[in-house]
Amino acid sequence: MAVFPIRVFGDPVLRTPAEPVEEFSSAYERLIEDMLETMYEAPGVGLAAPQIGISKQIFVADVGDGPFVMFNPEIVETSDSWAFDEGCLSVPGYFWEIERPGFARARGYDINGDAIEVSGDELMGRVLQHEIDHLNGMLLLERLPRRTKKQALRELREAALRSTGP
Repeated sequence: MAVFPIRVFGDPVLRTPAEPVEEFSSAYERLIEDMLETMYEAPGVGLAAPQIGISKQIFVADVGDGPFVMFNPEIVETSDSWAFDEGCLSVPGYFWEIERPGFARARGYDINGDAIEVSGDELMGRVLQHEIDHLNGMLLLERLPRRTKKQALRELREAALRSTGP
């Protein structure tokens, strides 16, 4: 298994909607294993394929009940509201209070192409929404209030400039 570098803010793959998976097969087993290893090493509770540079609608997650994978997922139901300090492996070191629905239900497919449904409150619901946002080319920065987003983008750009040097 391999640990992939995680793409960070500024990488165009993170802003591009991922392509649906057309053929489901065991050929994805190695990728899923590598994505899980990368997620655990980071450490995180979810990882979308674009975060490792693969523009496919696949994500892995583990909120403590064991790992799972979804292909071509979509949110089909949300309810309630829950504010929580949310971070992202692609925006390392930053956390913002983000309000999202407290419950989410997602439908997608497993590695065999069989329809699956995953739902949950609080952390599970948030992970489903967060990872599906990645597959749609959206970072959590888009969920911030305008003023907070403006400040966050300024800080991230300044940090990027410092890391690349003059």
